[in-house]
Amino acid sequence: MEYHLKTPLKKNDINQLQAGDIVYITGNVLTARDEAHARILELTEKGEPLPFDLDGAIIYHCGPLMKKTNGLWEVVAAGPTTSGRMSKMTPTLLEKHNVCAIIGKGGMQDVSESLKDKCVYLAYTGGCAALAAESIRNVCGVYWSDLGMPEAVWSMDVVEFGPLIVGIDSKGSDLFSNVQKHAKSVFFGYLRANKG
Repeated sequence: MEYHLKTPLKKNDINQLQAGDIVYITGNVLTARDEAHARILELTEKGEPLPFDLDGAIIYHCGPLMKKTNGLWEVVAAGPTTSGRMSKMTPTLLEKHNVCAIIGKGGMQDVSESLKDKCVYLAYTGGCAALAAESIRNVCGVYWSDLGMPEAVWSMDVVEFGPLIVGIDSKGSDLFSNVQKHAKSVFFGYLRANKG
């Protein structure tokens, strides 16, 4: 199935999605990589407010390349970064905040239980940073610029951002894990059939 969703996302939006579905997003996304995740969790632990709203939010694992023209930020490239680096922090993030979708590349390990009834993981193809930039219509703001351009949190408005593939749905079905299991089964089946 193919879905065209608008932010902020609601539980009904994500609960209809199944692993393998195609999704396009219109609305606001927030970029966040390793250091931004660490700071979110640190401030949350201290009970301090965040400068952006994560209720119904989409977090995009991305370190964009930006330029400033006439005082305004523009996106040069905004491809996904490897999501696996954020896997350990994601369960706590989802426990504390109502993030409804995570976009990145390569899948995530040991997060499917944390996503259940809360969130989906949307996979974006690596190597399409320029294509991603074309879908970004406006840079709304930047937070924690002291972390550096790729690690700061960028708030961006996107139109028909995608195609994104539902890699892990809110029921716990993990497309990446399923593919790995199938590949191992085929590989070891081949070895057994051809030993000797």
